[in-house]
Amino acid sequence: MDGSSSGKEASPVRTGRLEALAPGQAIPFAGDRVAHVTPELAAAFRPGDRLVVVQDSGDLLHIPAREHAAAEAAVGRAANAFARMGEVSDAAITAFFEAFARKLEDEAVWAAIAAANAADVESAKARGRSTTRLAASAAMRADMVAGLRAWRDAQPPRGRVLETVRHEGWSVEQVVAPLGVTGFVFEGRPNVFADATGVIRAGNTVVFRIGSDALGTARAIVAEALDPALAEAGLPEGAAVLVDSAAHAAGWAMFADARLALAVARGSGPAVSQLGAIARQAGTPVSLHGTGGAWMVADATADADRLYAAVFHSLDRKVCNTLNVCCIVRERADELVPVFLEALERAGGRRQGCKLHVAETDLARLPEHWRTARAMVVRAEGPVEEALAEPIADADLGREWEWEETPEVSLKIVEDVAEAVALFNALSPRFAAALISQDATAQERFYATIDAPFVGDGFTRWVDGQYALNRPELGLSNWENGRLFARGGVLAGDGVFTVRARVRQSDIDLDRGGAPTPPRAG
Repeated sequence: MDGSSSGKEASPVRTGRLEALAPGQAIPFAGDRVAHVTPELAAAFRPGDRLVVVQDSGDLLHIPAREHAAAEAAVGRAANAFARMGEVSDAAITAFFEAFARKLEDEAVWAAIAAANAADVESAKARGRSTTRLAASAAMRADMVAGLRAWRDAQPPRGRVLETVRHEGWSVEQVVAPLGVTGFVFEGRPNVFADATGVIRAGNTVVFRIGSDALGTARAIVAEALDPALAEAGLPEGAAVLVDSAAHAAGWAMFADARLALAVARGSGPAVSQLGAIARQAGTPVSLHGTGGAWMVADATADADRLYAAVFHSLDRKVCNTLNVCCIVRERADELVPVFLEALERAGGRRQGCKLHVAETDLARLPEHWRTARAMVVRAEGPVEEALAEPIADADLGREWEWEETPEVSLKIVEDVAEAVALFNALSPRFAAALISQDATAQERFYATIDAPFVGDGFTRWVDGQYALNRPELGLSNWENGRLFARGGVLAGDGVFTVRARVRQSDIDLDRGGAPTPPRAG
């Protein structure tokens, strides 16, 4: 008997296939908790469907057989392609990025993509959905082309020797190698295809699902540009695959597939957290790129012109690195609050009005106009008349304002920079922060104490892989759920890799015990 055995035979595990669910049925999760099947879930579930139980929350996620099949097939194609990528030259990968860029530059190709995008935008508007990032503008097109050519020109990372350890008679090399199939779930942003295909530079393959708002645009990009570029360069079919489904369940199914080497989710809020939990349950490493919103702090030495410029230039459009909260030290509040308000108004003139949330205890510091005026605020559902400034509890300072066309920011007066840092570390998603200060020592202290991957001394919109590092980003990580191990806050295509060890043996008589090689018979 094995020494670790209790002496009792283990009961055989009985398994079967889930064919139906009953209303009120208890589903265990997290070891000692129970979720219950709703009548709606029970009625919708059919034989062949899947049920994913999110162990973090007890969410019961219904994956219809059709969505599971779509995701399974897409991941399968990407996995098969990865098995062939080792024989694909770096020159062929370079040719793919150039071909993809040229396709997007082709006016006939872009006309087809633009037509599909216009239909997506109209459909989203009719459903009251945000279209801020959905429209495939000329600037977005140019950025996609530039990003693809940046990967075309990037140094191929696979095969790069990171370290060589030499021994007598042999050596060990640590070599960069592709990671595998990378899975992406993106919000409705058409430009993500250029971003996501960046993982091919390192020899990986990619499978992605895009938000339903942009699915028509995605289909057009695949048909008109992506698939033709893959074929022209001679890359394996399936090297980049779209999960062609508008259902969230397809994304759940994809992230539950253990064949993924890395799962990346971009978006915001609970949906991104849920996707991350699904992938972790499958044993897949996760990189989540969700809640953002930058903070800015002005200290006692802040230059008024620098603060004005930093606020104005941090509010040109709403993305994750847009200014969300501004903290001004009490010592300079009388002078700098008007500077901040003027910059906000000017940013509103650049867009369509502005909206301010101010800490409850600081409302009285605002000029009367700000405290009493009404303003038209552009929401996803259309223009809405609201108070120009509204009080906000300190506990809500971490809320990210997802504005459409009307810049929206929170203001808090703090005793000192240390209080602002403490609020940021406790309440924010711990993403991006800037200190406006003329004091070099204060800047060093701010950097040392603020718990953020992105720290600056001016405007916040620099936080972007392509803009700052000349490397198209797959996403920007916050530290809301902990710091990343051996990974920077910017995830780029050449950052998706693993390390293999390769031995080169010159002494054929190596033996761990020192035994000589016996002579060959005869």
